[in-house]
Amino acid sequence: MYAITIPEPGGPESLVWADVPDPVPAEGEILVDVVASAVNRADLLQRQGFYDPPPGSSPYPGLECAGRVAALGPGTEESGWSVGDEVCALLSGGGYAEKVAVPVGQLLPVPEGVDLVTAAALPEVTCTVWSNVFMIAHLRPGETLLAHGGASGIGTMAIQLAKSVGARVAVTAGGPEKLARCAELGADILIDYREQDFVAELKKATDGAGADVILDIVGAKYLDRNVKALAVNGRLAVIGLQGGVKGELNLSALLGKRAAITATSLRGRPLGEKASIVAAVREHVWPLIATGQVRPVVHATFPLSEASEAHRALEASDHVGKILLTRP
Repeated sequence: MYAITIPEPGGPESLVWADVPDPVPAEGEILVDVVASAVNRADLLQRQGFYDPPPGSSPYPGLECAGRVAALGPGTEESGWSVGDEVCALLSGGGYAEKVAVPVGQLLPVPEGVDLVTAAALPEVTCTVWSNVFMIAHLRPGETLLAHGGASGIGTMAIQLAKSVGARVAVTAGGPEKLARCAELGADILIDYREQDFVAELKKATDGAGADVILDIVGAKYLDRNVKALAVNGRLAVIGLQGGVKGELNLSALLGKRAAITATSLRGRPLGEKASIVAAVREHVWPLIATGQVRPVVHATFPLSEASEAHRALEASDHVGKILLTRP
């Protein structure tokens, strides 16, 4: 098969479309013919040499895909999947390829009303948002969620899922165009991080209360301000480090608000944890997508062999939603 390889870490030009051995599904895995994948920030880090795949995972980038079941691996004969089924999947790597072996617990059916290519935009964002905002931070109806990077793939999904449970949603994004798109998806409080202080704007919009849950992709740069923006009993979920890895934390402020901070990633979690998250997403999120209450947001699509151009597009940060890759 062909896959995107990284012979040497570097810029987008270091991604090479090459002929590589076909994957062989191990015990508990299913082989999928990939139709589409999606670009995530983790892929950029892997390309740069900063985020190696977990041991035993595919060496190729790509944390999600959509395609068709090509073969059932050992121990999956009674899994309920059949050759030819249309699926999408959460991956530890390998999505930038023509075939990928997937642990059976990380497969999902393509949601009703979504085409196979667009389904590639769903696994990573739905699993990330549902696990952090709902399974860990327990966002409830009537509470306020602050999603940083509201126009990103994660942000556009967080807005919709939070609104679906009756929460109020605040977002930060860069510029009026991105904020307008967030508003279209249901965001209630729109903050331009380039021009406004999100702590002050959020306090103003919530009568001084702050956010009950904050979903943060920035990390160290926002740590102190995130704690200031939290409501009493608030929960800060850190899922990205775009703003650095080391920050100073005022524990007195955290204690005063009886607040909590969690930090998670999906890629390195044990298979059982990933399977539980995928099952929860299938139960709670897939029906919302089937009814149209929640929808994938796709900014652009590139041929898989042109993954370097897709990486440039993501790095430019002009997108709203997901950037997809399709097989040539």
